Amino acid sequence: MTHQKSTSSTSRRTVITAAAAAAGVAAAGPAYASPGGASGTSGRERAVKEHFGTLADGTKVDRWTIENGRTRLSVLSYGGVVQSLEIPDRHGRRANVSLGFTDLDAYVASSPYFGALIGRYGNRIARGAFSLDGKAYQLPVNDGPNSLHGGDKGFDKRVWSVEPFRKGADVGLTLRRVSPDGEMGYPGQLTVRVDYTLTPAGDFRIDYEATTDKATVVNLTNHTYYNLAGEGSGSIYDHRLQIAASRYTPVDKTLIPTGELAKVAGTPFDFRRAKEIGRDIRDAHQQVLYGQGLDHNFALDKGLTRRPEHIVTVTEPESGRVMKIATTEPGVQLYSGNFLTGTFAGTSGQVYRQGDGFCLETQHFPDSPNQPAFPSTVLRPGATYRSTTVHSFSTR
Repeated sequence: MTHQKSTSSTSRRTVITAAAAAAGVAAAGPAYASPGGASGTSGRERAVKEHFGTLADGTKVDRWTIENGRTRLSVLSYGGVVQSLEIPDRHGRRANVSLGFTDLDAYVASSPYFGALIGRYGNRIARGAFSLDGKAYQLPVNDGPNSLHGGDKGFDKRVWSVEPFRKGADVGLTLRRVSPDGEMGYPGQLTVRVDYTLTPAGDFRIDYEATTDKATVVNLTNHTYYNLAGEGSGSIYDHRLQIAASRYTPVDKTLIPTGELAKVAGTPFDFRRAKEIGRDIRDAHQQVLYGQGLDHNFALDKGLTRRPEHIVTVTEPESGRVMKIATTEPGVQLYSGNFLTGTFAGTSGQVYRQGDGFCLETQHFPDSPNQPAFPSTVLRPGATYRSTTVHSFSTR
């Protein structure tokens, strides 16, 4: 996954204030506060834009930071990456719970999708091939024999336009991008909008929206790696996880679903009652061997819904941090950081090793374009793709 080289810099900072926006300093979009609350808000409700680096082709990459209540979020225009998400523990001490890098070079050259927006198709498509309306399409193969996360230059490696917004007491960032017809082999020009929102209650909400001018397949998600004890603090195996799913999608040795919706009962994939992520991760179950840990899609009991419904609870015992996830999606991919190999260090300066972060990627099922029994991922002209996932943080 090595691509363009870049140089990073955080020396140029722009505080997005109403006055600065009027003077043309800020990027396009509304400015809703200043560091001292000059726009009539508290100093915590602000957006800060910084130069983060430059890609080899000269494209500049920014880092945007927003804050609401006790939650602070930093996002890159490169890949829509969640670089940092700071939330308090039971004693009110904030820590970054998202794995990531300090510079752009590392994201371009080494990132295993840390914090990235994933598209056009999250997860795997078998052999990088599918047919739609009688026409065959070939995608880049970048994960063994399969296509993963939209190909070798998916949405995670594109630069997005970013605008701050405020809606009532909520603050956020709107990311936009137009994916041209044929990009990474996918049909149709896809116009995408993603809103990252922070609420005063401590929610981190992601709203996805897309339209197309030609029939295509779409499955958007976010690939943040979490460690609720704090990024760089070590293993996540003691985190207690509960998932409202009585079935999962078993995979073959290349991690493509077999088409079966298997019961989790009696397997390492039974998280219907809370248990430690690492409790059964050394089990000799064939599916655990295929994934070198947990790397599987759970078919949520609630199915596809119009509004987000609670499906996951994760608790970290030492800090007391709790993350609950609600989504409209019918599935969630649990990944236990199996391929973190100790070859790079994160924002804390600590080396990431196997099991130092987990992902919960809300999604439609892997390989759905080749699996007629799975919920459809087809988007047609005149229709709008919509998906929402909410991460709610608290302590106990």
